[in-house]
Amino acid sequence: MSQVTANLMLVKQRLELAALAAKREPEDIQLLAVSKTFPAIAVEEAMHAGQTAFGENYVQEGVEKILQLAKLRPWLEWHFIGPLQSNKTRPAAENFDWVQSVDREKIAQRLSEQRPDSLKPLNVCVQINISGESSKSGVSPEDAFMLCEIVARLPKLNLRGLMAIPEPGANNMSLSSMRQLFDNIKLSLSEKALAPNFDTLSLGMSDDLEEAIAAGSTMVRIGTAIFGNRQYK
Repeated sequence: MSQVTANLMLVKQRLELAALAAKREPEDIQLLAVSKTFPAIAVEEAMHAGQTAFGENYVQEGVEKILQLAKLRPWLEWHFIGPLQSNKTRPAAENFDWVQSVDREKIAQRLSEQRPDSLKPLNVCVQINISGESSKSGVSPEDAFMLCEIVARLPKLNLRGLMAIPEPGANNMSLSSMRQLFDNIKLSLSEKALAPNFDTLSLGMSDDLEEAIAAGSTMVRIGTAIFGNRQYK
């Protein structure tokens, strides 16, 4: 058994235990394996161990990996989860299944305009800067309602939910406030008959998986605990 396979089994056990402790169904929480900086062979290893959804932080690296694994494309789901510059929206729109880091109207509009007609609408999440950190991307909780409504009205986007990267060691109140914001925006959109597929709260990483699931996360983004420590160039 490879190390990636063994790690993946341990992470899935953690996810299941955390879900049960929170009185939730494990299958209601999606595991996103964050493969940034790791080679395509590591993604292939994880896929053979049953993992199908993968997250990338850099557009060029992600697209190269998607093309390297083109033969496996029907079985893989690719999520872009890093900060997205306006000059990188086209390759993101053309290659990824999800973009979780929409934080302003300009990015959303470009993704919608550049999504090929031959592909399904692009699944997107609006990124929230829940901790108010100047170093992090994301819209403020106060401005999130308006941005979500704008995104929900764009023709080639499928607004799926919210994403956040709380500051390290964030308390449970910070995590819980994301769930409250998610519920409030979902209700607001529903009243306007917008975003019928708004079902995703992308929250939690290797160090805070359990706390995020307890707070209501429906998707956890796990990299280090699956692939090991990253080797940055």
